[in-house]
Amino acid sequence: MVEREPSSSERPSSERLRFREMTIDDLDAMSDLLGDPEVMAHYPRPKTRAEAQAWVEWNLANYARDGFGLWIIEDLEGRFVGDCGLTWQRVEGREDLEIGYHVVPAMQGRGLASEGARACRELARRRGIERLIAIVHPDNRASQRVAEKCGLVLEQEFGDQRFRVYAAALP
Repeated sequence: MVEREPSSSERPSSERLRFREMTIDDLDAMSDLLGDPEVMAHYPRPKTRAEAQAWVEWNLANYARDGFGLWIIEDLEGRFVGDCGLTWQRVEGREDLEIGYHVVPAMQGRGLASEGARACRELARRRGIERLIAIVHPDNRASQRVAEKCGLVLEQEFGDQRFRVYAAALP
C-alpha cells in the first residue's frame, strides 16, 4: 500500500469549470448521472440510487482521508456537469492515483471531461504525486481520448474485459 498523509482540501481549477466536494444533497444529480445508461455504457450496468448514495459516501470518505476524491463539476453558471477527480485504485497489486470523470450526456463533446482531467492532473502534480493513471474500458474511445489529451499513454491491459491502463509519470 502506498503511504500517504491526508492532504489539504485544495481543489482543481479550470477556465470553464468549478470543482466542489460532493454532499448528500447531490444524491439526486449523482443518481441521475450514474443511473444514466449512456453515461454508464461501459460499466456492468447503471447504478441504482442506493449505489449512487454509496458513491457519494465513498467520496466523502476519500475527502476525509486524502483531501481529494471525485468532485462535483459545474459550469460557471452553476449547472451540474458531472464528477471528476482523483481516487486511489489498485491494479494487479499496484496502488496508483487515478483520474476519473463522468459528464452528463447533454454536456458531452465540449471538451469538459478533458479540461477537468487536466486540472486534476495539475493538482496531483502540485501535490507531489509521481504517477497518474486512468482505467478505461477497451470500447470507451471517448474516455481513451480524454486520457490521451491529459498526457497519459496506454501502458497495459488487465482483467477479463482487458481494461486499459493509461499512465504518465508526473514531473
